[in-house]
Amino acid sequence: MQNTRAILRRVQRGILLGATFAMTTSDPTHDSEPTRRDFIHIFGTAATAVGAGAVVWPLVHQMNPDASVLALSTKEVDLSSVEVGQAIKVFWQGKPVFIRRRTAVEIEEAEATPMSALKDDNARNANLAGKVDASDNARTSSADGEAKPEWLVLVGVCTHLGCIPLGTSAGENKGDYGGWFCPCHGSHYDTAGRIRKGPAPENLPVPPYEFVSDTVVRIG
Repeated sequence: MQNTRAILRRVQRGILLGATFAMTTSDPTHDSEPTRRDFIHIFGTAATAVGAGAVVWPLVHQMNPDASVLALSTKEVDLSSVEVGQAIKVFWQGKPVFIRRRTAVEIEEAEATPMSALKDDNARNANLAGKVDASDNARTSSADGEAKPEWLVLVGVCTHLGCIPLGTSAGENKGDYGGWFCPCHGSHYDTAGRIRKGPAPENLPVPPYEFVSDTVVRIG
C-alpha cells in the first residue's frame, strides 16, 4: 500500500512540475510577480493532477495482491493433537509439508550425526541466511532464530525427481535412517530430513515458518 501511494504522489508531482515548467518558460518576458493568469494556470494544473491521480489509483491498486493471494502465502497449523513420535502432512502453496514431533531418541540420533556422514552438508533452511552447516540445530531453526528440536518442519518433496517420500503416516517405511524413504529410486532421509543414501542430491528443504504460540505454527 505504501508503494502504491508513492507511485501516485510521483505521478501528481510530475504533472505539476511539467505544467509549471511550461508556464514559466513559454514567455521569456514574463514578470516575476504572479498575475491572475498565473493563479488560473496553477489551479488548472492542480485540478489536472488530482484527476490524473483518480485515474491512476485504480490501475496501480489492482496490481496489489488480493486477500486470497495473501492467504495462500501463509498457512497456520494447529499442532495440539500431534503426539510425540507422530507426524502430519499439510499443504502449503500446493506443496506437501511434513511436520514431525520427534522423540528424544530421534533428536539424539540427529544431533549425534557428524557432518562427514552427510551427502549434503547444507542446512537448506529458508529461515537462515546464506549457507549454514546441516546440524540438527540449524535444521530445526524457525524464522525467529529459535530452534525447537522437538519439531521438524520440511517441504515433503524428494530432491531427486520430486516424488513424495514415505514416513509421515503410521506404518509407512521410514528408510534406513528412521526419517523418510522415497520408493521411486530409493532415497533415504534421516530424522532431520537430511539425505543419507540414494540418488537424491540435497536435504529436504525447510520452509519459512514460525511458532505463533506453543501449539500453532505459521508456514510461509
